[in-house]
Amino acid sequence: MGRARSAPTAARLHTVATLVLTVIGDDRTGLVDALAEPIARHDGSWDRSHMARLAGKFAGIVVVTLADHHVDALNGELLSLRTSGLLDVSVAMAAPDEPDRSESMMTLHLVGQDRPGIVSEIARALAERSVSIEELETTTTSAPMSAEPLFVATALLQLPAGADVEALRTSLEDIANELMVDLEVDSNPIVTDGRG
Repeated sequence: MGRARSAPTAARLHTVATLVLTVIGDDRTGLVDALAEPIARHDGSWDRSHMARLAGKFAGIVVVTLADHHVDALNGELLSLRTSGLLDVSVAMAAPDEPDRSESMMTLHLVGQDRPGIVSEIARALAERSVSIEELETTTTSAPMSAEPLFVATALLQLPAGADVEALRTSLEDIANELMVDLEVDSNPIVTDGRG
């Protein structure tokens, strides 16, 4: 006799949702705990996040996965964080995964005297060459000797297929000279298969 098939369990029937949360609130102790508690209570997985204190505010972005049937309840609890004045949380469904593809990644590091327009000029040059900014981190600090404000930026760049790396580097260096900033781009692009 054949073995009887077991009935599908509830866990197998539930699909998984991926949410992208953007959060901001007045900086105070316990904000991460206030956000993590309802996520854990609904069996959510805190997959990835970038969070920081900025100008007296605590802000960040979090990727969470959880079963579809928990999404509405979690949304309700996150809304209560806003109404209580603790955190303003916006929730968006993540976009579907893109098909696997080969990608070339480069890192860019920039340091220069702080002034308006630096990010705009660099971002425009990258966009004109179809280069995507995957991650961008910036800060301002004081120069060691003069104490003048310095702007520091580090970016992870995704290059389009067939990109001329040397031509891109030359273009960015030309812009850096015009802006009077120091700019470095890694010499060996990181090639990925798109699967993370």
